[in-house]
Amino acid sequence: MSANSGRQRRAQGPHLEGPTPESAADQAEPADPASVARSLLLRKLTNAPASRSQLAELLASRGISDEVAVAVLDRYEEVGLIDDSAFAALWVESRQRGRGLARRALRQELTKRGISSDVVDESLESITVEDERAAARALVLRKLRSTSRLERQARVRRLVGMLARRGYPSGMAMAVVLEASGDDVADDWVI
Repeated sequence: MSANSGRQRRAQGPHLEGPTPESAADQAEPADPASVARSLLLRKLTNAPASRSQLAELLASRGISDEVAVAVLDRYEEVGLIDDSAFAALWVESRQRGRGLARRALRQELTKRGISSDVVDESLESITVEDERAAARALVLRKLRSTSRLERQARVRRLVGMLARRGYPSGMAMAVVLEASGDDVADDWVI
C-alpha cells in the first residue's frame, strides 16, 4: 500500500461508512452545565492561578448561567481551589520581585483582576517602603549601564519615567535615580 492511497482514503472521509467522531458528538445529549463549568475551571486553574472574578468572567463568556456559575464557584472556594487572598499574595510576591512593581502598580493590577480592596490592602502590607526603595534601586542599577551614553538629564528623565511606569512615587523615583547615578545635587536638573 502506498502513502498516497492512505491520504486518498482520509480525503474521502465524509462518504465513508460508519459513525465519525463529529456525528457521534452531534447525537449525544448536551452535557450538564455544572460539569461543563467544573471542567472549564479545572482546566483554567491547571494552567495558572486566577481570581474568582476572572473565573466568573470565563464561565459567563462560555454561556454558563449565573446560578450554575455561582454554585460551582462557591463550591470551589469551599474546598480551597479558589482563594483570592492566596492569589493576591502570590501575585504581589511574583510581580514585585520579578518585575519590580511598586505598590501602586500592584494595586491597579489586582483591582483589574477583580480582587476586593480589603484583600488588596492585606496583600500589599507585606511590602515596606524599604522594599520598594530597594526594588527601585535594583531596577535603576540594571538600566544604568544601557543609558550611560545619554546626557545626564536625558538619562535621569528616562530612568525616572521607567520607575513611574512601574508605580513608584515621583519623589522616591528621583531620589533613587540621583543616588544610583552618583548625583548628590539636582540643581542643574530640568525635568
